[in-house]
Amino acid sequence: MIPKDPVMLLSYVNTQLRDFYDSLEAFCQEKEADREEICRKLAAIDYRYDTKVNQFV
Repeated sequence: MIPKDPVMLLSYVNTQLRDFYDSLEAFCQEKEADREEICRKLAAIDYRYDTKVNQFV
């Protein structure tokens, strides 16, 4: 289950991206997650996805 809290979501997604997925798209497809919703929630706490480092920074 993907966390709802933005700070917990940040930690979870970045860990998953670092350890298991080569892109946010691959993560979202595997987890059946809404990419736009994740980006929106993390943008609310000033984090954006950086494709170069495959992390929210």
